[in-house]
Amino acid sequence: MSEESGPEQELSAYPEYAERVFEVAELIPPGRVMTYGDVAEWLEEGGPRQVGRVMALYGDAVPWWRVVRADGRLLPGHELRALGHYRAEATPLREAGRASEGHVPRLDMRRARWDGAAAVDDAAGSGEAAPPRAPEAHT
Repeated sequence: MSEESGPEQELSAYPEYAERVFEVAELIPPGRVMTYGDVAEWLEEGGPRQVGRVMALYGDAVPWWRVVRADGRLLPGHELRALGHYRAEATPLREAGRASEGHVPRLDMRRARWDGAAAVDDAAGSGEAAPPRAPEAHT
């Protein structure tokens, strides 16, 4: 995440694709995550690298810790900040083995991964246009 970005910056100041990525990130409920690839599939545009780039440059504008790597490893350099958010939100974690670097836990992707179904159902019930159905969770 860039030092130049921050929550104080208006969302309209970001590129259009970044704003769309942020909209998806803000839909993810506390305690759940989507991978970079899941977000790209949800948007039907770009790929994991593009979503990762948006999050690296501007991610402080949204709950960045909810958009993650597919392998469940915590974001390098931000592990402790992310871990604080995960513990506060009761995000499922897998305890680190003794052989893992720094003994930092990983996300339990099978339990933490969110498919977006509730967001689609909520939008349909409100009469608003529903966002596209999120991808099936792959591990």
